[in-house]
Amino acid sequence: MSEANLETATALETPTGGPQNLEEAEAAYERFVWANLPRNFAGHFIHGMLGMTGFRLFNAPTFLPAYLHLLSGSDFIVGLGQSLQQLGGVISPVIGATQIEHRKKVLPVAILMGTLMRIQILGVAVAGFILHGYPLLIAILTFLFLLGLFSGPQSVAFQLLLAKVIPIVRRGRLQALRNVTGGAIAAGLAWFAGRYLIQRNVFGNGYGVTFLLAFVLTSLGLSALQMLMREPEPPTVRAKGRIMDRVREFPALFAQDPGFLFFMIAQTLATAGRVAAPFYILYAGHSMQLNGKNLGLLSLAFLGADTVTNLGWGLAGDRFGFRFTFALALGVWIAGTVLLMAAPSLVSVHLPGSGGGAHGGVMLGAQAFILMAFFALGAAQSGFLMSSQTMVLEFGARDDIPMRLALTTTAQGAMNTLGPLAGGLIAATLGYQVLFGVSIGLLAIALAVLLILVEEPRHRSLASGGSRVLRP
Repeated sequence: MSEANLETATALETPTGGPQNLEEAEAAYERFVWANLPRNFAGHFIHGMLGMTGFRLFNAPTFLPAYLHLLSGSDFIVGLGQSLQQLGGVISPVIGATQIEHRKKVLPVAILMGTLMRIQILGVAVAGFILHGYPLLIAILTFLFLLGLFSGPQSVAFQLLLAKVIPIVRRGRLQALRNVTGGAIAAGLAWFAGRYLIQRNVFGNGYGVTFLLAFVLTSLGLSALQMLMREPEPPTVRAKGRIMDRVREFPALFAQDPGFLFFMIAQTLATAGRVAAPFYILYAGHSMQLNGKNLGLLSLAFLGADTVTNLGWGLAGDRFGFRFTFALALGVWIAGTVLLMAAPSLVSVHLPGSGGGAHGGVMLGAQAFILMAFFALGAAQSGFLMSSQTMVLEFGARDDIPMRLALTTTAQGAMNTLGPLAGGLIAATLGYQVLFGVSIGLLAIALAVLLILVEEPRHRSLASGGSRVLRP
């Protein structure tokens, strides 16, 4: 990276104040991060525990797809809703990155974008109480599009904040702890929401009440982060540039680090593999009634996987690198999809044991295998998200983190936009088995690219003498 692209000088203001040279400023920056780590760790933990809990409730592949299907009766509309949510995030990450990368303080932008996201969840919830029929469906689809629009810059901003204030050797355990705690809360709330709020149609719209609960939780998490976080000012930032100028520099980012290019390809293919995610719950409906009780159980299995597996994902990522956990998550994802496909035919499997049945043991039917599949899929999703979102921070230079995040978020947004829409068409014309087969194929190609073409960036940087503290 050329010096012309950075705001640098022989005299720099450090986070602790006072002009220093670049080397001293970098040292002061790291001291500031470690000194404020307990407070910032707590802020990110509470934000993740409450904020991500609410988003899990809203975005889990159970409640929202079931709600859209209930309102429309159409697989295509379910896919359209998911596509519109992602469409807003296709262009907005790059725009957001250009508005963030030159700022020494990113928290105000993150709070603004996070607030705008939460307003859309509130809109979906309130619309269910005051609208009906096609106006309700159109309103929900509009709010989903706006949610995606604001999620692009928000994702870039919050990942940049994580990279700024949490040292690389602490990121895995932070995400593990917050996801374990948040996953436990989300799993319990999902079961409660399905069993009581939706099953009993509380206040005439159990889904609306569930989404209101998600809005409250996400808002509390955002408030906690705003109150607790202490953000350092980095010694260098990129100079403010025009969007098109930054777009023209994309090839240089790939040329500087080919590993990042292949990582991005693997991540994008895996994201495309999520084409089947909105239809997991609809496929399960062929073998079990999708009432509130069963929706709660399946949500509990999917979100409960966060509670059980996230600590393992985070600690393994810190210990072995997130390439390892990325690959393992893809393998679990493929296995979970295969199990879900096979579940309807596994109706008379007998597990030997001391209890149950005339001859001892347990009879497992399709519903039990569907629950197992949802658990595996939930574990895989959590491992994929943690691994890919953390691994991207370890490529290249610190000052290019916003644009690398924007590139990966844009690519994911494009795939998430086309995927559910294509998934709806495939499900409606060729069936769920074909759709799941396409998903497995994409995941398998992503796994091959990751294993063959992507090195572990942390090990590579350490071998070349990089710092383990803040950046590779």
